[in-house]
Amino acid sequence: MATFSFDIVSEYDKAEMNNVFAQVEKEIGGRYDFKGSPAAIEWLGDKKGFKLIGANTWQVEAVLDIVRKKLASRNQSSKVLDLSKEVVEQNLKASQEIPFIAGLDQDKAKQITKLLRDEAPKVKAQIQGEAVRVTSSSKDELQSVMRLLDGADLAFPLQYTNYR
Repeated sequence: MATFSFDIVSEYDKAEMNNVFAQVEKEIGGRYDFKGSPAAIEWLGDKKGFKLIGANTWQVEAVLDIVRKKLASRNQSSKVLDLSKEVVEQNLKASQEIPFIAGLDQDKAKQITKLLRDEAPKVKAQIQGEAVRVTSSSKDELQSVMRLLDGADLAFPLQYTNYR
């Protein structure tokens, strides 16, 4: 009897993030309410996140809304944004660093495996580093697991790879 499997990972598409960055930059440059203000978006470190800059907290929130809209228009989850850092106001400027969430740590992986144990007892889930491998003898079971995870309100984005 054949067994089928796939991996659950939490990653972001770097090319799409480049596109989102370029689109947000373009929209900031074209918006009338941002003319003459320090509103901008910059990369964090080695393109591991965004730094949003504005004249005040309101403007930073407006840039964040633009980022969310651009992510949605490119079919990317806004859950990839780590919004835990506060807006910092200094020298008549406000900024917020927003790193990207990547990788499943042990707590997130355990949360996924517990959910699968409770809701889909016919599949087997194993934690393998920063991924969770799900195996079953039925492709239908695996697809129902994908639907279950997509419907679950998890605080991090999920992708499915190595479907075989």
